[in-house]
Amino acid sequence: PAADIPKLMLDPEQIRRVMVNLLDNAVAAVDGKTGRIEIRTSRDGNGRIARMEVADNGCGIPPGYQVKMFEPYFSTKRSGTGLGLAIVNSIVADHHGRVSVADNPPRGTIVTVELPVPEQP
Repeated sequence: PAADIPKLMLDPEQIRRVMVNLLDNAVAAVDGKTGRIEIRTSRDGNGRIARMEVADNGCGIPPGYQVKMFEPYFSTKRSGTGLGLAIVNSIVADHHGRVSVADNPPRGTIVTVELPVPEQP
């Protein structure tokens, strides 16, 4: 973890929901034997944005689905309601942040949550 990330003004229960959802999705995407999930934290160059990534080496997101992933009721899982990432997006937006998804070459997905760092006195 990045030691230079200051305390953020967050709703702990809501951020817990974000993390549980992102980790549940990553676990569902990876193979039980060779699956790997990493959580990485960083800060942008000017220190105004704290970044958290959940990266996996799972099945990845099919082309064209990345733009739909945060829409309500969109799911690639048979048992999914399609609300998880829509809720993640809503919670992150409520914290004045943004969430994005990208490929994790050579295989897998990276979901990035960016949150503003409050002004330091």
